[in-house]
Amino acid sequence: MKKPHSLGEVSLSALEDIWQRDATAAAIAGARGVVSFDGPIPLGTPVGRLSDSEWGWIFAAMLFAWISVRARQATSEQIDTEQVVRLTALDPQPWDAGAVETILPDLFKACPDINWSLPLGKLPRESVVELLLRAMPLIRKAQIARDLSDKGVTRKSKASVLARQANAAAGGPLIAPGDPDDDLLGI
Repeated sequence: MKKPHSLGEVSLSALEDIWQRDATAAAIAGARGVVSFDGPIPLGTPVGRLSDSEWGWIFAAMLFAWISVRARQATSEQIDTEQVVRLTALDPQPWDAGAVETILPDLFKACPDINWSLPLGKLPRESVVELLLRAMPLIRKAQIARDLSDKGVTRKSKASVLARQANAAAGGPLIAPGDPDDDLLGI
């Protein structure tokens, strides 16, 4: 007896790959929009001649286009925009690299006996162990501070998001106190 072929579910990683490709394509299109016939940077401008402002235009166009697609993903999948934007599929995550970078001054102070002029491979094993053991709690603290911060990439604060969600759950509009359109709504 012939067994019917069943169609499998699309894996979450395959869907994430599609969104990541779409976000990257949008970022590239954003950069091409800046460097175009009628864009702020004329076609054919040598890369080495770009000013800091022009590099900023390219970067901003790419970043905003990338975030826009990731926000669309969050909306379509009904998940938190901030978390989607932070998911980059890079290893290590840039979010973690940033947190680690912020603890370096404290790490240098926490390990005064380490000879920082030596390459890591030349340090004694005990020094490397001390370095890593002292780094771990500092990194955890930095990551917790980062994750609990009211400042995000895509929104002002978690408090305003919670206020909007509570307001909507109670049958009200999806706004928070202090939103720019409060005066229009008579709030």
